[in-house]
Amino acid sequence: MTIQILHNPRCSTSRNVLARIRETGREPQIVEYLKNPPTREELVGILMAMEAEPRDILRTKEPLARDLGLLDPQRSDREIMDAMLAHPILIERPIVISGKGARLCRPVERLDEIL
Repeated sequence: MTIQILHNPRCSTSRNVLARIRETGREPQIVEYLKNPPTREELVGILMAMEAEPRDILRTKEPLARDLGLLDPQRSDREIMDAMLAHPILIERPIVISGKGARLCRPVERLDEIL
């Protein structure tokens, strides 16, 4: 089973999730999404696998989210998605995708649901 992680090496939670995957003896495909952001189609696919909406993976602690007005509940899914595609830093991490689904692994224990 292939495992993929949307990873930010500067994030301690992302590093912990990567280490936890490796502890199972698996080596995931690592996507440093700030360097190689997902396409719209990929992001839509991830959201579908997560059964989530764009707002569910919006990094609300990122100052840019506030600066762009994305915390306003009136902002549409399309506006949030467009902002995440233009500014991948707005995508919460880490997101792990496996044959069993996709999860935002925050907290780290969410990883257990898809391994």
